[in-house]
Amino acid sequence: MSEHTYKFEVAMSCGGCSGAVERVLKKLDGVKSYNVSLETQTAEIQAEDSLSYDTVLEKIKKTGKTVKSGTADGETRDV
Repeated sequence: MSEHTYKFEVAMSCGGCSGAVERVLKKLDGVKSYNVSLETQTAEIQAEDSLSYDTVLEKIKKTGKTVKSGTADGETRDV
């Protein structure tokens, strides 16, 4: 089974911000693991093949955070 690596640059100003992003990723079906870093302003997600980049992007945006950039398996994608 293949999987995807999605990486997003997200504007997070505090621990509450990164916590909000972590909460939506934790609930999302298909997320195998994730690492949200306030220090580097990034969220990195290991996802099952069935979970699309757009779905993850949508969930992160729903937290109200600004997504500055995103990559799917190393390729730059639209945000």
